[in-house]
Amino acid sequence: MRHPDQTGKALGSYLTEPEWLACADPNRMLRTLDAKEWKAALAAFAGACLSGHKSPGVDGGWNWTVRAATPAVQVQLLCCLVGNPFRPAVFSPEWRTGTALTLASQMYDSRDFSAMPILADALQDTGCDSASILDHCRGSGPHVRGCWVVDLVLGKE
Repeated sequence: MRHPDQTGKALGSYLTEPEWLACADPNRMLRTLDAKEWKAALAAFAGACLSGHKSPGVDGGWNWTVRAATPAVQVQLLCCLVGNPFRPAVFSPEWRTGTALTLASQMYDSRDFSAMPILADALQDTGCDSASILDHCRGSGPHVRGCWVVDLVLGKE
């Protein structure tokens, strides 16, 4: 994120925290993020914005169909990958239990994030009281590989 001044207002033409939280324009959100600091999240965002599948072609080859995410979905994906860059969540190592690690690893490997609410319960059972973490896990998503909460549980940067 571009570093804000002491009032929490981002420098230049970048978004402030209230603007980030209400933003519906993924391009404005992307301009607020520092490409070096958020390199992994931005790479995951690029991949998540494109969904595709291959089907057999008439000539024996394969045909690829690629669909780009709408701007509204892009905003949701950014929120899954970055969270609130103005208030990074603090993750306590005590919350990284076997259950939480197993759930996070399974979701990360399978790319099936339907167990996010269960992860929230597991984290809460260990004493996690972070509203941002628990709310994100229980939110409607979409959730994708690179999700900031799953990455925190797995100890990824």
